[in-house]
Amino acid sequence: MTAKTSESGSKAGGKRGGLAGAMTPGRITVLVLAALALIFIFENTRSTEIRLLIPLVTMPLWLALLAVGIIGALVGGYFMRRRR
Repeated sequence: MTAKTSESGSKAGGKRGGLAGAMTPGRITVLVLAALALIFIFENTRSTEIRLLIPLVTMPLWLALLAVGIIGALVGGYFMRRRR
């Protein structure tokens, strides 16, 4: 019985659990920036011409911005993973 008490005591004193442990200032900043980026993307809905090396493509600006944002997030995630 004392072994269980010491295990639960070590777990309780370790990490913060629940929502308080998940919401760090860095994560809040990332969520706010992501929300602002999505607002910017979806406010720009007109069509635009984009040159993709050789072809000229007409597409909604929000789709082009979203695609570039996703590519940027993937590249950033790749380099952060390699850094560890």
